[in-house]
Amino acid sequence: MNDVSTNSTAQPDQGLITLTHVVYGLHAFSALTGLASAAFVVTAFLSGWPSILAVIINYVKRGETRGTYLESHFRWQIRTFWFALLWVVVCWLFAITLIGIPVAIALALGIGLWVLYRIARGWITLSSNQAMPN
Repeated sequence: MNDVSTNSTAQPDQGLITLTHVVYGLHAFSALTGLASAAFVVTAFLSGWPSILAVIINYVKRGETRGTYLESHFRWQIRTFWFALLWVVVCWLFAITLIGIPVAIALALGIGLWVLYRIARGWITLSSNQAMPN
């Protein structure tokens, strides 16, 4: 697979860069509400309206980012959401058994940390005007 940074020669519109920052902010707000409440970070991230709105924006505006380094950020954000959802389903499968509950809790905590990492790494990379690695 080709590296995104070598294919991304077009400079994105400043409005798209700002929108990408807003999308990271929506994801971060959603995830951080899980820290401030009894909910896990990952469940707040997946079920919070800011994160759902952010993913919708990602899909709607994704075509406008083609050929720019922002394309890799939109892919990064979309994949973060869907992989987190996949792992939450795995957690629920563990949680339906009495023995699997401790595994589900540990896995949910790990997913929450992973989500926070993905948001922070993506946002920092965006602030440097760089593409996310494949």
